[in-house]
Amino acid sequence: MSSPELERLALPRDPARRAPTLLVMLAGAYDAPQQFLEHGLATDCAAAGLDADLSLLRTDLAAVADGRLVPALHDQVIAPAREAGYRHLILGGISIGAMMALLHQDAFPGSADELLTLATYPGNRSLSAHVAAAGGIARWDASTLANDEGELRAWRAVQGLGRAGAPPLWFGYGEDDRFAASQAMMAAALPPSRVLTAAGGHDWPTWACLWRAWLTARRETA
Repeated sequence: MSSPELERLALPRDPARRAPTLLVMLAGAYDAPQQFLEHGLATDCAAAGLDADLSLLRTDLAAVADGRLVPALHDQVIAPAREAGYRHLILGGISIGAMMALLHQDAFPGSADELLTLATYPGNRSLSAHVAAAGGIARWDASTLANDEGELRAWRAVQGLGRAGAPPLWFGYGEDDRFAASQAMMAAALPPSRVLTAAGGHDWPTWACLWRAWLTARRETA
């Protein structure tokens, strides 16, 4: 099966040079990469002093469904960024895009230096119930997941990123997000300082508030 060509929008911090950091963000379902800019991501990063180029991607739902998106993301974006010389790579996304970032982490551990997942789509309710029945994400045994248990592999990635020595994962969600209960269960694996919440639901104003909170928290802990 051929690899899909990912739709992406590249925005350098300074056209005259490559920034030391690349921020790769995957949009939510049906959203265009341009919407990150319409809601202020580039200006917010600049105002916060984040010296990063942006690579903004559409999350191709057909490629999500057939499993091609994660390897395409790696081959077309992540590996070339390393080859280009970026010293620090931040990988993240919104909703289903956030899940894809976590699945990439599961498939290619260590490829990103930092992760930012906002309003992460946690999969269907049966997955949250499965983890809850095991006693929560800290007690759940994720070591024997089958290859076809893709969405649970995102939960496994969160579990692993909560351990000492793992790349930092910043995990944000709206308090009224329709997936908030499952997102809170995922976030329980992480240090509280890495968990960001905001008033609001599963929508762009909330997500913009969350990435501004991330920029502030990141700067304060640098």
